[in-house]
Amino acid sequence: MPGAPFAAAAERLDEIPGIGRVAAAIILAEIGADMSRFPTAGHLCSWAKFSPGINSSAGKTKGNGSTGHGNRYLARALGEATVVAGKTDTFLGERYRRLARRRGKNRAIVAVGRSILVIIWHLLQEPNAQFQDLGADHFSSRTNPDASKRNHIRQLEALGYTVTLTPAA
Repeated sequence: MPGAPFAAAAERLDEIPGIGRVAAAIILAEIGADMSRFPTAGHLCSWAKFSPGINSSAGKTKGNGSTGHGNRYLARALGEATVVAGKTDTFLGERYRRLARRRGKNRAIVAVGRSILVIIWHLLQEPNAQFQDLGADHFSSRTNPDASKRNHIRQLEALGYTVTLTPAA
């Protein structure tokens, strides 16, 4: 679909879950393949208005968490890629489902869209970089069972319960 100069970049973006050939072409058309104008991935996310921010101090919040008006074509392509990735058994899919449960679907779309944009920046910035999925079990494999046990015991004791643990058979 994309022309010859962008074919290699489109193929690299096609490796990301949720991004197909059409989405890769739209993303490349909107941000280009040259990432030298964005010093960091954060600069690209800020330019694309995928950087919501709320500042709070002394119990007062300033800002509404809105990302602002960015490139609507890029936002639409990233939003569709995020929803598609949310249905896969990958790191991005699990991230979307965890965030959608806690924060709602719209905030999950922005957060995972930002993650996809960071991945895109890294793939286009470094010519030898390859996308490697961390896996859907990335979050659960990183939790320390002893720390989790201590936290649950502490929470139950704070509610007024006496906790005695016995190992399961």
